[in-house]
Amino acid sequence: MLDQGAPPHNPTDTTPSSLGVGARLMRRKPVERLVAEGGQGEGGALRRSLGLWQLTMISIGATLGTGIFVVLGQAVPKAGPAVTLSFVIAGLTALFSALSYAELAGTIPVSGSSYSYAYATMGELIAWVCGWCLLLEYGVSVAAVAVGWGEYLNELLDGTIGVTIPASLSAAPGEIDGGIINLPALIVVLLAMVFLLGGAKESARANTVMVCVKIAALVLFCAIGFMGFKSGNYENFMPLGMAGVSAAGATLFFSYIGFDAASTAGEEAKNAQRDLPRAIMLSLVIVTALYVLVAAVAVGAKPWRQFSDAHAALAQIMTEVTGQSFWGTLLAFCAVIAIASVVLTVLYGQTRILFAMARDGLVPKVFAKVHPKSGTPRANTVIVSLFCGVLAAAVPLGDLADATSIGTLFAFALVNVAVVVLRRTRPQMPRTFRVPLSPVLPALGFLFCIWMMGSLKRDTWVVFGVWMAVGLVFYFVYGYRRSRLATPAPSEK
Repeated sequence: MLDQGAPPHNPTDTTPSSLGVGARLMRRKPVERLVAEGGQGEGGALRRSLGLWQLTMISIGATLGTGIFVVLGQAVPKAGPAVTLSFVIAGLTALFSALSYAELAGTIPVSGSSYSYAYATMGELIAWVCGWCLLLEYGVSVAAVAVGWGEYLNELLDGTIGVTIPASLSAAPGEIDGGIINLPALIVVLLAMVFLLGGAKESARANTVMVCVKIAALVLFCAIGFMGFKSGNYENFMPLGMAGVSAAGATLFFSYIGFDAASTAGEEAKNAQRDLPRAIMLSLVIVTALYVLVAAVAVGAKPWRQFSDAHAALAQIMTEVTGQSFWGTLLAFCAVIAIASVVLTVLYGQTRILFAMARDGLVPKVFAKVHPKSGTPRANTVIVSLFCGVLAAAVPLGDLADATSIGTLFAFALVNVAVVVLRRTRPQMPRTFRVPLSPVLPALGFLFCIWMMGSLKRDTWVVFGVWMAVGLVFYFVYGYRRSRLATPAPSEK
């Protein structure tokens, strides 16, 4: 039994449809039911094939590379040399939320991540809002990282065969003059889709190889970049003040979203309650250390004002330091592989969140259909991949990164609340990991998330508001009426 000391069944957990609107919006899904349904889809079940190593690699694969390879060039002009401090602030914000994620992942080991945690603690409407934010977080993140992949692909082509993909086919409309479609971004999403259709275990193997390549590439960058380190580049450390550091930190938070990817694999983990908390914390420590180190070397090797127009910044720095194109080309090759792993693992997380929401009846059940041979949600994977591919091909990187950050921060804020709520409502539930100093650290995590959301520009808030409005309309038109909690499970009647 998962909880011998659970309190008597609360009728608000599965409210019959005859009750009022308010009661239906607050209905919670019991933790026991969430766990019992784990892995079960339409026509089949997900396969439990992932251990601690694979789960850690999924988290690192979804995280490491996004901020360094893609967003660093946009964050440095906002903060100057203090971008290293921005990484630390973003990392601390992620750490507070990671502690809450680790506790909930070990207690509720299912695929829905913070959506499922909110469903068990704060009710269906809040769970829907959280899930809708996760769709923004993961779906837009896939697109944003795919755009960065195209930048490094061009750098690689230029260094090897001396040609690049024309701007009209490598940039989204409005990103640069002449941009029509970002074809490389579309291609890498479709390649990730092919891997995912082969199965979770096979995808995890490919991801592990790519993660090892990206770590080796960043260590190589630090070794070479340090040779061009100039302490003078750190004069006037905070030229744009704390506001600039905060703004850069909010953008760079986009770099940390992957650590929660392990929690989306809860229904495919061999020992989810033991391994999920460990994978989440281990991956975050490794990623944060590498981010800060690489950012410090990069700013020391290149004046911060020169980052404003830097595409594939790390590859450029290696070329400038050595005076040879070979090293920059080598890093571009590694980055092409590394960023592809981010696309692969984040796309994986997106499909599993939709899988959980579909199983609950809040989105169409096609997203919960499992192929009997591969044990994967094939239709889900194809639909999500095509959507993210089109988004990557048509929307500029900067807009995508900030939209991802605000969705992520909002979802993480809710996770920090959820861990406190579950401590109070189900204090006897076994937990394989407990947040230290609760509720102080979860409260700090919540406040940090809200503070960083406030640092994002107004246009990002407008996009977020429109996204939330669309989501609420969809919920009340579709999910509210079709939720499986509208009819209690047979065991609960």
